[in-house]
Amino acid sequence: QVQLVESGGGLVQPGGSLRLSCAASGRRVFSINVMGWYRQAPGKERELVADITNSGNTNYADSVKGRFTISRDNAKNTVALQMNSLKPEDTAVYYCVVGRPIEYWGQGTQVTVSS
Repeated sequence: QVQLVESGGGLVQPGGSLRLSCAASGRRVFSINVMGWYRQAPGKERELVADITNSGNTNYADSVKGRFTISRDNAKNTVALQMNSLKPEDTAVYYCVVGRPIEYWGQGTQVTVSS
């Protein structure tokens, strides 16, 4: 099993920045290859934001390329998402995930971009 705990969500004005963090723990944490972030906006399906392998290969949704950066600390079993130039359409609940296909989900953290 893997447990995921997210932090860092909140309210930010358009053009602002936020950093999300996620810490993984549990018996299977040492077998994790892919970690990442999904999001779900009101009335929409969950979508991939970005993910990263344990060797550092990254994958981003087109809508966030150039604005968001995913990073990972394998020694600490953490993954972070630096979000810059935030837009109102980035408003969503953001979920930390493990696996491809997804095996584990975090509880989610709300990100609201509004003036």
